[in-house]
Amino acid sequence: MKSIKDIDIAEKRVLFRVDFNVPLDGHQNITDDTRIRSVIPTLKYALDHRAKVIVASHLGRPKGQVVPEMSLAPVAKRLGRLLEKDVRMAPDCKGPSVAALIDQMTPGDVVLLENLRFHPEEEKDDDLFAKDLAGLCDVFINDAFAVSHRENASVSAITRHAKQSGAGFLLQTELEYFRRAMADPQRPLVAIVGGAKVSSKLGALENMLRRVDKLIIGGAMANTFLKAAGFDMGKSKVEEDLVPNAQAIMTQARERGIRLYLPVDVVVADRFDAKAEVKIVPIQEIPVAWMALDIGPATTLLYAEALYDAKTIIWNGPMGVFEIDAFSRGTMAMVHSVAASHALTIVGGGDTDVAVHKAGESERISYISTGGGAFLALMEGKNLPAVAALEAAALRTSG
Repeated sequence: MKSIKDIDIAEKRVLFRVDFNVPLDGHQNITDDTRIRSVIPTLKYALDHRAKVIVASHLGRPKGQVVPEMSLAPVAKRLGRLLEKDVRMAPDCKGPSVAALIDQMTPGDVVLLENLRFHPEEEKDDDLFAKDLAGLCDVFINDAFAVSHRENASVSAITRHAKQSGAGFLLQTELEYFRRAMADPQRPLVAIVGGAKVSSKLGALENMLRRVDKLIIGGAMANTFLKAAGFDMGKSKVEEDLVPNAQAIMTQARERGIRLYLPVDVVVADRFDAKAEVKIVPIQEIPVAWMALDIGPATTLLYAEALYDAKTIIWNGPMGVFEIDAFSRGTMAMVHSVAASHALTIVGGGDTDVAVHKAGESERISYISTGGGAFLALMEGKNLPAVAALEAAALRTSG
């Protein structure tokens, strides 16, 4: 696929698909602008090359309806501050009024389109909607890694209508780090997979078995593996229908000589509550009416030792319910262990990035991905629809 650097953007209308799906509080204040900051280098490059910058994004899940609380207006203000430029807010993302606003643009101007998902056609990958969006620009640049696993009109179909299409710096960086971790890693390569459900990570686990040297499993999904290993998990969350899948993964790991790590002790509670009674027990001694909600200190030490000689670490999903203090120790300890390693470390999805920032270790992680579902899709070995669309567009324009 082409990079923004491969395309002449001087004095041209350039439409950037970004992911400004940022969290807002009850007063419409942005509580975390990481996703906005992550595309600033791409936008500044365009401004330095005298492009007319048109920015498009979604926010939340308005389900094809105009929801005022999901307007991108607060984002326009923050983007303006970060770019140190006036950012004009469009009334919509298509239509005569938007076209008129863009016609008035001069090189160096920035316009932010209104929430793409106010139109149901966006998530349907509608061709006519994509054509309308493409009609606003001379060049389309995708810098929205976090939605690159979705076949949306502004991600996929638009490349069939834009005169030229390419990737921004963020998208390229995300793909390059993942390539370094998966296609040509320094070994040992260790994958840490946590989170709530085996079902959502099954594809990733099966793909990891073909690539990694060690596989560490934590979070509620570890309960299903422990049940498959013959342990009584009390009232812990277990996906009973996936116990055979967990058994198969453990068997494959053994046959391939991959070291698979499961918890040896857990933090249990008598109920899912911040005020619940809590204790630490070996996995053989989980009380019948209790539930496992975090890995225990012995497991924390075991996992830290497993990371000691790692050269590449890829991590998706927390080790427990880290949002509640009593069940956060395992995830926080894992963050510190990963940060202290001498490996190339890539973290993403499953709230893992939130845990890294909460632990204050973001500076010591090699790369923190902006994508959840897209990161997981890459772990599953899938080609992202956005990447496939940009590759096809590059073939068309070069041919």
